[in-house]
Amino acid sequence: MQHIEPSVEQRLTAEGIRLTGGRRRTIATLAAMGGPRTAAEIHSETGDAIPLSTLYRSLAVLTDAGILASHHGSDGVIRFELAEWFTGHHHHLICVECGATFDVTPTPEQERAMTQLVEEMAADTDFTATGHRFEIEGLCSACR
Repeated sequence: MQHIEPSVEQRLTAEGIRLTGGRRRTIATLAAMGGPRTAAEIHSETGDAIPLSTLYRSLAVLTDAGILASHHGSDGVIRFELAEWFTGHHHHLICVECGATFDVTPTPEQERAMTQLVEEMAADTDFTATGHRFEIEGLCSACR
């Protein structure tokens, strides 16, 4: 976590927000878990070291500050992960059975094709796309 903490602290300071122990632990836990996780998964991973109320406040503050990104799944569950400015651009594979979420980084050729598709779809509705996220639903190997 040392490599991202100065960036986090700098960004939070610019927003007038302190990097508390709970926020630091939330970020470190998410970084170690990899991929989007629910509040319950994060809480469980910390061994209950962060009170649930503190965790929810930390998730809200860190998301508002752009440190975390939240993803609203088709199952109605919100998952959190480090923002792309830390992790790099990627997409997600989501298991519709167990909810497991996996980060996938497309090849440059795949990303160009996705970007072209997004631009074509946007142009069809006189919309200017500024980015995209793909979430592919299916079954993980454990649930197949």
